[in-house]
Amino acid sequence: MSYDLKSLLRVFTLAFLLLLISILSSQSIRADEKPSYQAVTANPDIRSNELVLRLMPLTQDELEVESDAWMQLLKKKISVLAEKKVARETADKADKADKAKHEKEMTLLIVEANAVAEKFEAVLTAWKRKGGDEKKISEYKKYLTVVHLEGVKAMDTASLLKTINNWIFSLEGGGRFAINVFVLIIAWLILLGIAKFVAHRVRQTTAKVRGMSRLLADFLVKFARFAIIVLGVLIILSMFDIDMRPLFALVGGGSFIIAFAAQSTLSNFAAGLMIMIYTPFDVGDVVILAGITGKVKEMSLVSTTIVTADNQQIIIPNSNAWGSVITNINRSDTRRVDLIFGTSYEDDMDKAQRLIEEVVNNHPLVLKDPEPVIRLHELADSSVNYICRPWTKTSDYWSVYWDITRQVKERFDDEGISIPYPKLDVHLETQPSSEQV
Repeated sequence: MSYDLKSLLRVFTLAFLLLLISILSSQSIRADEKPSYQAVTANPDIRSNELVLRLMPLTQDELEVESDAWMQLLKKKISVLAEKKVARETADKADKADKAKHEKEMTLLIVEANAVAEKFEAVLTAWKRKGGDEKKISEYKKYLTVVHLEGVKAMDTASLLKTINNWIFSLEGGGRFAINVFVLIIAWLILLGIAKFVAHRVRQTTAKVRGMSRLLADFLVKFARFAIIVLGVLIILSMFDIDMRPLFALVGGGSFIIAFAAQSTLSNFAAGLMIMIYTPFDVGDVVILAGITGKVKEMSLVSTTIVTADNQQIIIPNSNAWGSVITNINRSDTRRVDLIFGTSYEDDMDKAQRLIEEVVNNHPLVLKDPEPVIRLHELADSSVNYICRPWTKTSDYWSVYWDITRQVKERFDDEGISIPYPKLDVHLETQPSSEQV
């Protein structure tokens, strides 16, 4: 039995169409099927921690089923409470025992209704986080608010106090609140310990990096501590099911306003980063910064603190520091001392220069390399001036300056070399009078 090519193609085409129709029909049947999910958490006796765990894997549709179930459960509690309130109002005033019974039952029902409302709100929160219907969630929350207010109105003073007392000593109320506060304190202390440990490790690591300035090292330590604390706070808040999205939205919306209002602070921040990256000075350096001479005590991303020679603390904004000429006096290990000594025109020039050389060469803090420079420098109006330029360690600068100045003066006095005062020669010319002419 033989088949031509056209017949085979028709058969295969028909089979393919039948298969496609069957697949589409099965998918349409599945789409029409309603989910068979049944609420599993709508139990008034379920503990709050267990409820949160059971809500974690549920989808939006499943959480909607849970919300509806909790809504019905809360509605049932409120209906029973309303019936008890009516019974209390219609009870015979003389029958105090019957009235007290109704009040006791109402108090118990209010406590139970509040517990159900609290768990219902937890279900709504989980549903909202997973993208639930905002309109429906809003209607449920309005119902919760109204029910809570009506429940409070239904209580007299004694019932209200008893309800508060029951809440304080219940595991789902005050007990859980006390546990949460205790956990929060412990978590905060642990977070501070972790931040301190990380900052210490960062400080040790930066100390081993050759060439890293103390400014940059301190910045990295502070940044590590701040980052750990911020991250830990976010984790702690998430543990207590606190939604951080409104806070992030607030910060994002107000960032433009904050940036506009804090232009000078942001400028100081940027300048502080530039100083830390290029390190024109470090903590402990003696600098001339924005026209102020002093020792750098500390620095932040906003300002630099300088201590002057008379122990004044001056805080300079980083934008002013970075925007001015920065002179780092003790960045180098050695420094040249510049001195000028003047002698009289009548004194021996060679002798004066030799005396200065002897004082300089005999000083223990003067360096041999580079060699000191001592030369006849200028013939001034009242004196012959010699330059004296010895080199010393930066830390010994002022000791060498003061010692050589004093010793040269003493040697000049001993050898009869005078240091002249400024002189001014005045020449008077007289002219003959007209009578003499």
